[in-house]
Amino acid sequence: MGCGRVGSTLARSLEDRNHTVSVIDSEPDAFRRLGPGFNGDKIAGMGFDQEVLEKAGIRRADAFAAVSSGDNSNIIAARVARETFGIQQVVARIYDPGRAEVYQRLGITTVATVKWTADQVLRRILPAGAEPDFRDPSGTVRVDHITVPDVWIGQKTIDLQLQSKSRIAWIDRLGEGMLPTRETILQEGDMLHLVIREQMAAHTFAVLDKGPEES
Repeated sequence: MGCGRVGSTLARSLEDRNHTVSVIDSEPDAFRRLGPGFNGDKIAGMGFDQEVLEKAGIRRADAFAAVSSGDNSNIIAARVARETFGIQQVVARIYDPGRAEVYQRLGITTVATVKWTADQVLRRILPAGAEPDFRDPSGTVRVDHITVPDVWIGQKTIDLQLQSKSRIAWIDRLGEGMLPTRETILQEGDMLHLVIREQMAAHTFAVLDKGPEES
């Protein structure tokens, strides 16, 4: 739902990956953004109207994306798709970060456009390392990459993860990526890609600086 810049780009990207796509927009002129090569269905109407969704083929759909310019419309449409038609893969674009968190808790995946954009700008204007490599749209989970601190060299990755309350997604070692096991030993020069809950970030970095606790 929504054939603005995001919706039209998303629709073409899905079709390029050999998916069948239906696009809904209240303004028929918006479909011009899809270009002449788009082969999917174009349905004029409100994306939260059940009859419009039926016409778009919602009962055959595997996923639904609400990416119009209105938060209210996106949330209503997402809830109708999920609760009325039973679509499990539902995503809604939300501008208001506070509301995005609320609907995230209700089981509707949200992309908080303003917060995500602000985070991306911060990463580019602050000194290296001041912001994580990635933060999920809800602002709950972040990914940081750090060189293994000297105090952790020779320790098991499982101990670092348990004590720092983080997860090592992968390690860059001698130019190659590797997935750690419970028995993997940290080596000098290892680059760790850590997945951290935002609320635990201060604890994680404090443990990394302090070193392992003696068992």
